[in-house]
Amino acid sequence: MTENQNNQKRCAIVGIVGRTNSGKSTLLNQMVGEKISIVSPVVQTTRNTVRGILTDKRGQLVFLDTPGLHKSEGNLGTLMNRMARNASAGVDILMIVFDGSKKPHLEDDGWMHRAAKTDQQVLFVMNKSDKAHFYRDEFLELWNKIKEETNSSAEVKWMETSAVKRGGSDDLVEHLYSLALLTEEYLFPEDIITDYPRKLAIADVIREKFIKKLREELPHELGIFIDDITELPNEWNISVIVYVNRPSQKGIVIGPGGQMLKMVKQKAEPELSEIFETQVKLDLWVKVEKNWFKNFRLLQQMGYAGKL
Repeated sequence: MTENQNNQKRCAIVGIVGRTNSGKSTLLNQMVGEKISIVSPVVQTTRNTVRGILTDKRGQLVFLDTPGLHKSEGNLGTLMNRMARNASAGVDILMIVFDGSKKPHLEDDGWMHRAAKTDQQVLFVMNKSDKAHFYRDEFLELWNKIKEETNSSAEVKWMETSAVKRGGSDDLVEHLYSLALLTEEYLFPEDIITDYPRKLAIADVIREKFIKKLREELPHELGIFIDDITELPNEWNISVIVYVNRPSQKGIVIGPGGQMLKMVKQKAEPELSEIFETQVKLDLWVKVEKNWFKNFRLLQQMGYAGKL
């Protein structure tokens, strides 16, 4: 083997797409081996395209974890859907994740139609295989029906995973490397696992803590804006504005005697300190901003609109 061949490695950009809450973010974190993307049982938790990077002796896989497609409302929903579609357009491998614990939905049908027409390499991942009800046959039937309707000759690889129980992720990574192209250069430096903007990463960690506690109460009407980061020699002081849509929500987010804010600080500060390898102190302020998720200027400040 020549020196040039020795330097070759397999690299690919992998777009992780699919219906909201299909387990895309959990799979990303599992494959990269670090917490890159927000994980929550509440739908629509990923609001930006998060780039996670896996580098090992085999090469480098760059994962784009996109917001799940859903029926959009207002500017935020429209931006999330547009990011999902745009991110899937320029990737080497399109990895479509299905929630196998539920019967196929309209969004699943849409991604299959895209797979039937694209010339990209496509991988179908049936996630949540550990669930009691697993609708493998229904998804296969839908795919065969779409191929027949569209007269498509597309061939896709089907794989099964259980993101929560870590089942199938090693085989998934191995298969992705087999699809990647040989190259002599990495796409990103070997020592980074994400190029996700710092303020967005901090906001995601904080928002996750609220979501896990509030569950369905008001997570999609909750916006996190990193107003300022003061970097001292051994400590970061971060000023955060928590936007809510209605005055009645302000008390919920603050909690009796400020308990909700205290809980979020206690959960988020150690995690952020570990991520950024310095002491992190949060200063949380709750502000009512009616229809903040329809305010394009505010969405730009939060970093959503600027990602288009």
